[in-house]
Amino acid sequence: MSAPGADPTRPGGAAEEGTRPVRVVVVDDQATIRLGLRLILDHDPGIDVVGEAGDGRAAVDVVRRERPDVVLMDVRMPRMSGIEAIEVLTADAELARVRALVLTTFDDEDYLAGALAAGASGFLLKDAEPAELLTAVRRVAAGDSVLDPAVTHRVVTGYVAARRACPAVDPRLALLSPRELEVLDAVTRGLSNLEIGRELFCSEATVKSHVRSLLTKLDLVNRVQLVVFAYSSGLVTP
Repeated sequence: MSAPGADPTRPGGAAEEGTRPVRVVVVDDQATIRLGLRLILDHDPGIDVVGEAGDGRAAVDVVRRERPDVVLMDVRMPRMSGIEAIEVLTADAELARVRALVLTTFDDEDYLAGALAAGASGFLLKDAEPAELLTAVRRVAAGDSVLDPAVTHRVVTGYVAARRACPAVDPRLALLSPRELEVLDAVTRGLSNLEIGRELFCSEATVKSHVRSLLTKLDLVNRVQLVVFAYSSGLVTP
């Protein structure tokens, strides 16, 4: 990951008066990577790194203590993997507002699929540009999903292959209204709530309501799992 520049790494500019910075915990077993990530994140006045950890078990302790908005989580780590840590955090009702953004080297489909199932809110490659990282952190904190296109393609390909091997139609599709199907399609294309509202000519609050309804009806955790459902159910094809 390249060193941060001036303006390109500040998508939001200075934090607006009265707006609380996005609180982030950085988790990676390599100290040099943690340092680089902290330098990039701390360069943005709207983001505050409140803690870091070198393995999943320590990450759980730090998150429970600091209650961040976003955990920037590595996958392969000693003692407890990032996926196991996300599972623990997702199962804790007191940490329901904490969202996990997986930062991966993208070398194992099983790890990616496991992170999806665990409840990760997004995936980003470790060679992402600083501006991409900052934007991803902000979007995840706001409740959106972030999926690197390469990661999305690889994970979706695996799910589609599994669906073709067992092509039964997912009965949960029948639970969705036409409007919810439109919102699901837009989520699958990576649009934010604001962008979906503009496309469907409705308010951002209405979009959020539809997304909550989708998650409830489909018994899913977040928007990333909505994307996987859309592909694995056959609603959307690559």
